[in-house]
Amino acid sequence: MRIDAEENRARIIAAARDLIAEAGPDVPMARVARRAGVGKATLYRRFPTRKDLVAQTYADRHAQCSASWHEAARDPDPARAFRETILRLCAAQVVDRGYTTAVLSGQGLDIDRADYDRALSLLLDRARAAGALRPGIGAADLWLLLAGNAGVIAVAGPGAPAASRRFAEHMLRSFAPDPAGHPRPASSG
Repeated sequence: MRIDAEENRARIIAAARDLIAEAGPDVPMARVARRAGVGKATLYRRFPTRKDLVAQTYADRHAQCSASWHEAARDPDPARAFRETILRLCAAQVVDRGYTTAVLSGQGLDIDRADYDRALSLLLDRARAAGALRPGIGAADLWLLLAGNAGVIAVAGPGAPAASRRFAEHMLRSFAPDPAGHPRPASSG
């Protein structure tokens, strides 16, 4: 690829990453082109569809998430691995709202959500086996946590980091087994 073409591609991806983080994956392609300082024809030549652009924009983020899952799977303390992974995911949502929205909705990503479900299930299974989770907590509950966190972030304004952390801490407490040994109702998902 020519140097100018590679520079255009890099500017397009950087602009898309910023705009999608701000507005989500439905940001108009023309707005991405304007932000990148390229014409719409250049944008569409590099990325013929929105799905292509979003997938490329999030390729690095997906690789980071995958590395985080693998790191958590190697942590000798399953309870800590579960807790820290959830807190990292929620904190990442504050910084990049578009990625989680894209994963939750399936918009524009070539990433199979089943890959995420398998990683989450492994994390859950290890935490459950260590006695760190109440019965019935599953991957659907974690997706619900992330969707709820997205809502908290959306309304919290400048206080989003603190509000997100507080929400995540509340949710993690609700996932914990009852210390008194009283059964809690099982999750519906």
